[in-house]
Amino acid sequence: RRTNRLVNSPTPAMYAIRSVPGVTGFPVEGDSTMVFFFVCTAVNPPVVLYMGRDKVENEDLIKYGFPEDVWFHVDRLSSAHVYLRMPEGMMWTAIPDEVITDCVQLVKANSIEGNKKSDIDVVYTPWSNLKKTAGMDVGQVGFHDERLVKKVRVGTRVNEIVNRLNKTKEEKVVDLQAEQDTRMAKDRAKLRDAERRRREAEAQAAKQRKEQAELRSYSSLMKEEKMTSNAEAAKGRDFRKVEEDFM
Repeated sequence: RRTNRLVNSPTPAMYAIRSVPGVTGFPVEGDSTMVFFFVCTAVNPPVVLYMGRDKVENEDLIKYGFPEDVWFHVDRLSSAHVYLRMPEGMMWTAIPDEVITDCVQLVKANSIEGNKKSDIDVVYTPWSNLKKTAGMDVGQVGFHDERLVKKVRVGTRVNEIVNRLNKTKEEKVVDLQAEQDTRMAKDRAKLRDAERRRREAEAQAAKQRKEQAELRSYSSLMKEEKMTSNAEAAKGRDFRKVEEDFM
C-alpha cells in the first residue's frame, strides 16, 4: 500500500563538536554533506545514529542511505531525520528497546515543537521505504508502503538519555554518494562470489551424481558377467556328465 503522507525536517539544534574515539562504523570524510553522528551505548557493542545538519543535508541522507539504515521522525510534526545504522544481524522489526528509546529521544530533542510537548508519536521505517518524488519540498519525504512504518509513543524528554547521546556527538563532512557507491560495489562483489560458489557446488554435485551413476552401472555389468560365467560353467559340467554316462 502506497501513501502520500509527507514529513518535514527543520534545522536541528546545534551542539559542541566532540570526537568519539574507538568507535567504528563512521563513514570516511569527504567533501559533500555535513552529518552529525552519535553513538548509542545502551547496547554492547554500541551502534551508530546519525542525522543531517539541516533539511538540505537531509536530502542527501534520503538519497544515499544504506540498506541497513532505519529512519526516525516525529509523526506529523517537524523534526530532524535521525537514522540508525543497524549492525550485521539486527533486523528493523526487532530493534532492541534500548536502541529504540535512544532514537526516539534524539528525534524528540531535535524537534522544536515536539520537544515541548508530551505524548508525541515517533515513526520509523527502513530507509528503502522512503519515497521522494518530484514536487516535494526540500526535506519532505513519503513512504512506499505504509505497512512498513512503525509508531512509538514518547511521553516526555529524558535528559539523561539526550545528554549521554550529545556527549558522543561528532560532526563530519561526508561524501555520501561515494560511500554508497563503495557499499554497493561490495554488495555486488558478495553476490558474484555467492553465485560463483553456487555454480561450483552445483558442478561438484553433478560430478558426484555422475560418478555414482557410473559406479552403479559398473556394478550391474559385473553382476551380469558373473551370472553369464556361472551359467556357462554349469553347461560345461552337464556336458561332461552326459559324455561320461555315454562312455
